[in-house]
Amino acid sequence: MAKPAGEHLNAHAAPATNGQMGVQPPPSQPLSTTQLITHIPKILPHERVFPIQIGSELFKLSGASLSSDAPSYFSQYFLCQIRQAEENGQDITTAIRTLSIDRDPDTFRDISLHLQGYHVKPRDATHFVRLFADAQFYRLPKFMSQLYEESIFTTIGERQFEIPRELFSDAGNSPNFFSLGFAVFFSSPDELFPGLDREGLLRPPSIVPPAVPGRNGDIFAELLDLLRGYPVNIRDEGHRALLLRDCRYFNFKGLEQRLIPHHISYNLSRRRDEIVLRLRDILKSGITVAPEPTALDPAAGWVNYARPFVDDRPYELILEIGDESTRLQFGPNGSTTNMRAEFFGEVKIRVAKLFEVISTKLNLPPTTQPLGLLMAQGGASSQPATPGNTPLSEDLVRVVMDPEASVLLDGKAWSLEEAGNISVPSSAGGLGATNSGGEQNSPTPLQLSVPGSQPFSRKRRRVDMNGGLEEWIVRSGQWRLRIQGVKNGKAAVECCLVAVKLDAMSSEHARNVQRPFLGG
Repeated sequence: MAKPAGEHLNAHAAPATNGQMGVQPPPSQPLSTTQLITHIPKILPHERVFPIQIGSELFKLSGASLSSDAPSYFSQYFLCQIRQAEENGQDITTAIRTLSIDRDPDTFRDISLHLQGYHVKPRDATHFVRLFADAQFYRLPKFMSQLYEESIFTTIGERQFEIPRELFSDAGNSPNFFSLGFAVFFSSPDELFPGLDREGLLRPPSIVPPAVPGRNGDIFAELLDLLRGYPVNIRDEGHRALLLRDCRYFNFKGLEQRLIPHHISYNLSRRRDEIVLRLRDILKSGITVAPEPTALDPAAGWVNYARPFVDDRPYELILEIGDESTRLQFGPNGSTTNMRAEFFGEVKIRVAKLFEVISTKLNLPPTTQPLGLLMAQGGASSQPATPGNTPLSEDLVRVVMDPEASVLLDGKAWSLEEAGNISVPSSAGGLGATNSGGEQNSPTPLQLSVPGSQPFSRKRRRVDMNGGLEEWIVRSGQWRLRIQGVKNGKAAVECCLVAVKLDAMSSEHARNVQRPFLGG
């Protein structure tokens, strides 16, 4: 049985003046800190004790305690009794009846401590939801506001967590799994229990503590450390994949961008910052085009990228494409003056989507198909995803083999200079010129020739049966994306891939040499 509150809790209060419970400062004077703490509105008589039966236990709370968090279920109930007794001329002491509520007395014991001025902090997830539900049911405005500022308690896997709400307030990580899946704990007090009639509500609906049993609690603990700003040692790519998987599950978009494989550095030779990213990790909101016009090409520029929610400025993008999904085709007789790249599978779709986004950044239509033809064939979404359906490229994307590119061919270093007795000018400052036929040439690194001979042809490593064109299969490649002007093309500009680093194979034999055994 809870001990009854004292009958004369305010025995040392200032004498009443004009029927008031103490002298109040003039409205023009702000309340001091002490007055703000001790000031309790006189909704119920502060010195009177009111009985409340919660389950099997009787609690007796003073009017001051009940008025400290009001208007509430309790203050309204007893205020109605007092008014009715005054109207009927009854003695208030005998007219007040015990309020009986069939709820948990242990939970109410903590609520009564709150009403008496103590700070009540939830102990765990179960305790939190019980306090949360009963504070709503009893309509305690101050206690509800306090609970809305408390940490969220949840269970991930087999581990319990107490999560400060501010961790979820960052724009990059909200809305997320918790604010959407457990919206009842993130809504405002006015939005709780929508559709329920509070006046006739006998008891609040049951609220289950937030729990995600199907995830790894240890991985989630590391995500919380990252959200708090602590470094987490990523042990290997498998560990990174687990962190990214749960980032996407909980919809922590900003944290995901911090965890994706990337490398940011300053290129002193090019005098600009660069970021290396995989094609699969590119988001359209991070893509920009930085103009870099020259006298020969006023439309020239480079594709830049800034990770959404993370980077405050864009970097020059170096795009990594792997999975042996790229085939390089050389020009006739192995010439490098008209190299093209063909993509396959999912990579082809991603490259096409990337070119569509770049087209919109350049104020170009995302597709070159006529509107009437698109409508007849079911719209743009029905068209096959291929770079050739964008205004920036043909199906085979133009490639620039920069002399500074690092190329590993069949496991051995390869370079343009070592391939033959050629003179290769640097491409750092120029973006190509226009030939006599009015067509945009490839940039200067591709204008390779041996004095007194035909265009340069390297020793043939692989000959394709289709037209005698040499081909490489690129295991992994890193490329810059350059925008350059072009005449007689589908648009005034095109996007070409400038090789930075390639790991390529020239034959099936070279691929088999690098094929590993399963072992075991």
